[in-house]
Amino acid sequence: MSEKVRDMFADIADDYDKINSILSFGVHNGWRKKAVQMSGAQPGDRVLDCATGTGDLAFEFKNRVGHTGSVTGTDFCKEMIEHAPAKADKKQMVVEFEVADAMDLPYEDNSFDIASIAFGIRNVDDPKICLQEMARVVRPGGRVVVLEFGQPGGVVKYPYEFYSKHVMPAIGGWISGNRDAYTYLPETSAAFPAGRAFMDLMDNTGVFREKKSESLTGGIAYVYVGTVKDN
Repeated sequence: MSEKVRDMFADIADDYDKINSILSFGVHNGWRKKAVQMSGAQPGDRVLDCATGTGDLAFEFKNRVGHTGSVTGTDFCKEMIEHAPAKADKKQMVVEFEVADAMDLPYEDNSFDIASIAFGIRNVDDPKICLQEMARVVRPGGRVVVLEFGQPGGVVKYPYEFYSKHVMPAIGGWISGNRDAYTYLPETSAAFPAGRAFMDLMDNTGVFREKKSESLTGGIAYVYVGTVKDN
């Protein structure tokens, strides 16, 4: 699946930010702020943002950790991450960006205080290995933060299902020229473990001593935070 997903993101990279803003009505900006808040990030912290895409969550973390902290963004799709340095320059932020696979990170154990991934863990070949690898590079007591789509219920359920199955592919496909990508993305969201099921997955990794989660916008998205066990 990795090559297929990489090629898909490479194809939509140039239009990715514009389409995200249109399809989410800008709500994703608030989700990222909530993820950073729940991470407990402090000035001076070292942060690794996996599957960073064009860098938006990395920039949100940089706002929190300040000039005394450091943020590194990685992505396995170079076409996506190539857009990030120019955005950093425009924001006058110092953030490092490197091409790397979240399931095989090129960093030593205990290198970071926080490792994060936003809307990317459902696209890796093995989410359990990804969580374990993120925890490996985080110091004991540090946090792994996951922001991911869920499956909303209640009054949000049916309007959201219609929107994700029909509106998102139509708009995303029209702008990017790749309707399949914007069919794939909501399909993976609908199938991926969310809420209690994802918390169980975190338990099964064996690397977290405690964890918490919070649903956002009626369950359309979730933030999960795991505190890494002592060695």
